[in-house]
Amino acid sequence: MKHCFRIIPALWLAIASTAHGAEKTADPAKSIQELNFMELFVQGGPVMYPLAGLSIISASLCLLYLFTIRQNSVVSDRFMDAAESMIRSRDLQGLTAYSRRQSECMARITQRVLDFIIANPSVTLAEVREITESEGSRQSGLLSSRVSYLSDIGNVAPMLGLLGTVIGMIQAFLELSQGNEGVKQMQLSSGISTALITTAAGLIIAIPTMLAYAFFRTRTQRYIGELEAASSHLVALLQTLTVRSPQGSQNTARQKDYQITNGQDS
Repeated sequence: MKHCFRIIPALWLAIASTAHGAEKTADPAKSIQELNFMELFVQGGPVMYPLAGLSIISASLCLLYLFTIRQNSVVSDRFMDAAESMIRSRDLQGLTAYSRRQSECMARITQRVLDFIIANPSVTLAEVREITESEGSRQSGLLSSRVSYLSDIGNVAPMLGLLGTVIGMIQAFLELSQGNEGVKQMQLSSGISTALITTAAGLIIAIPTMLAYAFFRTRTQRYIGELEAASSHLVALLQTLTVRSPQGSQNTARQKDYQITNGQDS
């Protein structure tokens, strides 16, 4: 019986020491789980700051494109209906003023074409088509170049992350080569894992950015196709346009004649 009273306290001490050792073993995992975003950001090194800037720019561009690259900002049915009505009624001045008040791409094309027609009353259809295609190409290029910024960010972010990883690994191996007393294999592994944070951050930024680029590129190409169709429709409407001012006294002599002819008549 006396031996039982001696064994029980010994078992309690053994259990307590085992539990304490298990807590010590679990401490690294617990510390890893408790790492928050700011700690990871600081451990990533100075490269994390430009990566954070790229993430902010990417998110801002996505929000901007979501509200600006739309059907009504490229070519809208309302503008095309108004333009067709004014062209059929031969109101070039009114259509020019209306185009200047609109911000969509088709309005810029229409304004450019009408300014050229008003400045050159004897313009040919081939010249009108050339001006339309030139301005249409310029507007299409502006749309495509805006979306390409997302592609640039998606390509730069992983390279910045890789740069941070290389810098971190160089620093870890330099500490190991110096032979400091505190440098051990676990510390080297910790340094490498810290360096890999920048690679993970670069990929986290690049993957959603490239997905957003693919989405907006597809939307832009669809709108560019509609813009080309609307431009061809505008040329077709202007093909039959012949606007002549009434002949009269010298008071009406300042009124301009607008006539679109074929290339064979010029």
